[in-house]
Amino acid sequence: MVGIKTKKSQTDFGRILEIPIKNIRPNPGQPRKNFDLDDLTRLAKSISRDGIIQPLSVRRRGEGYELISGERRLRAARMVGFQSVPCILFDTNERNSALMALIENIHRSDLSFFEEAEAINNLVQIYGMTQGDAALRLGMAQSTVANKLRLLRLPEDERKLISAMGLSERHARALVQLEKKQDRIFVLDRINRFKLNVESTDKLVKSILNKDKIRQSYVKRAPVLKDVRLFLNTVNKAVEVMKLAGVKANAVKKQKGDVIEYLITIPIN
Repeated sequence: MVGIKTKKSQTDFGRILEIPIKNIRPNPGQPRKNFDLDDLTRLAKSISRDGIIQPLSVRRRGEGYELISGERRLRAARMVGFQSVPCILFDTNERNSALMALIENIHRSDLSFFEEAEAINNLVQIYGMTQGDAALRLGMAQSTVANKLRLLRLPEDERKLISAMGLSERHARALVQLEKKQDRIFVLDRINRFKLNVESTDKLVKSILNKDKIRQSYVKRAPVLKDVRLFLNTVNKAVEVMKLAGVKANAVKKQKGDVIEYLITIPIN
């Protein structure tokens, strides 16, 4: 391995340096939040046997270094007692550092879909990228980026539950269509109880959405129905007044589907 570098030189950029682990701080833009212990243990055994084949990526921060990518390798190296690790030094800013970490994790399929969504959201909200820019840099369609960001509408407790249940991104995308928390919890309960696949989950969600549409239509029609009732009461009272005056008037009301039919008969003589 290359000896430890202590001199900060512009010529170090792009080179492989052996850097003490104690001098490397975590990347605040690291998209991956959860690290499986069994996975790290397997990686640690591999590193103990074969060393670190792929160097970590770092950038200078003050007197030390900040990790860009390679969090799993760094943690595994600590587990086996390494004092230093091989790193490639990059001359990059915080925004590009976060982007590099995200791209590496996506390419390695190391992120859960919620972690991926949170990382993309950081690129947009914190580092000022548009959704289009993020999509271009990540090699995704803009619609894909938009769909991933929509997953963050789900509250944190529901995201944890979805992850714990081992559900897919498509399950989560179906759930995010439901505005009411009680509806989402109901669907999650059904998924868990009956082991619903994505197709069955979609059907359940659509049935709830259809019921909501019908309920909303009744709410919108309520003022109109109230006016209709007032009109019908007026007609009934008019017929009663005619009867009191000796006119043998008659009124028959029939409802046919969404239509009310009112037949009023008044004798000429």
